Amino acid sequence: IESVGIPSRAERKASEKAKILQRESERNIFKLVGRVLKKPEDERTEEEAAILLLHRDTVDEHCKRQVRRNVLKRKQEEVFDDADELKNKVRQLAVAVKQANHLVVYTGAGISTAASIPDYRGPNGVWTQLQKGRTVSSSDLSKAKPTLTHMCIRMLHKQNMVKHVVSQNCDGLHLRSGLPRNALSELHGNMFIEVCTFCSPVKEYVRLFDVTERTTLHRHGTGRRCDHCGSELRDTIVHFGERGTLEQPLNWKGAAEAAKMADVILCLGSSLKVLKKYACLWCMNRPVGKRPKLYIVNLQWTPKDDLAVLKIHGKCDDVMSLLMKELNFQIPVYDRMEDPIYSLATPLRPEEVNSHTREVIAPPDGRLDCSINPGGQAEEAPAVEGGWFGRGYSKGRKKKKKTA
Repeated sequence: IESVGIPSRAERKASEKAKILQRESERNIFKLVGRVLKKPEDERTEEEAAILLLHRDTVDEHCKRQVRRNVLKRKQEEVFDDADELKNKVRQLAVAVKQANHLVVYTGAGISTAASIPDYRGPNGVWTQLQKGRTVSSSDLSKAKPTLTHMCIRMLHKQNMVKHVVSQNCDGLHLRSGLPRNALSELHGNMFIEVCTFCSPVKEYVRLFDVTERTTLHRHGTGRRCDHCGSELRDTIVHFGERGTLEQPLNWKGAAEAAKMADVILCLGSSLKVLKKYACLWCMNRPVGKRPKLYIVNLQWTPKDDLAVLKIHGKCDDVMSLLMKELNFQIPVYDRMEDPIYSLATPLRPEEVNSHTREVIAPPDGRLDCSINPGGQAEEAPAVEGGWFGRGYSKGRKKKKKTA
């Protein structure tokens, strides 16, 4: 007995087939309209003009998409303030820094590009290159050293003008500049630090090499063992799609407390596309007049531009150099002899000497210790693998292999 109101199997199949054919027809019309719109208006035939009149909704959709593409393109463009405008803006920033009671600095990949470490969304950034189907070249991180911006931030903290630094970077350069750890939150981890989460409290091992060689999204084991409990160590990197739970070096507590007390926030070299999602850093639950004053230094558009008191379009090193002149502070020069990483580093045990192939930050006296691979320098990889570039890089590699 057939149920009343319930379509038969044949009717359902016919309905699904009709839907598929309808979608296919809409796709063909969309492509056809797109081809016509690409032609100059005076070169279109009467038939093509009639197609555009007949499918006005499709034409409107094409126009909307083009507008969105143009907006996105403008947001990705790097803009530079001219010399006079840059100096004028930096003077305004200097006044804000002097008057601030609790200045907090948020930093992104843009402050490390001067150390030959690629950013993410710039013209030559990691994500930009992957979206274009290009290979991401490797960076010799053992040769990277704190930039002028890193050293300026350290000096401003020493002068009690910067209270806290919140960084998205995992290159360890803030730590190596001499910035005290209690004044630093590395929200996405530190590539030189591995930890044992089985020990209580968590036991930390600072190394003189990138510990993320074997790690990636959701796989954080480094292959080395805790010398206290014997459990496998893990890196501290927080990849896209993960939630960081480690107390250190992430120091979320310090970041949230600093943001709560801040009256001025200075963002340096960050697109803020990730940081904007961390509500505790922006005090958005307060009335507009009671939120921290926001100053942004970045060459590209950021989602916080409309909320900023001042947006400076300039390279971080250039801006910070001008700022230090306005404040009448000397910029300290990075001295490898005083790099804190050497005193913080834990040497590898003899059986772990061959547990990595990454370049090592050579000690200032040139002597080798058991943390250095005795086989000499590792062969230069043609491209970065695993580790701190994370999930996006893995996707890019898979796509390239498939096309190959």
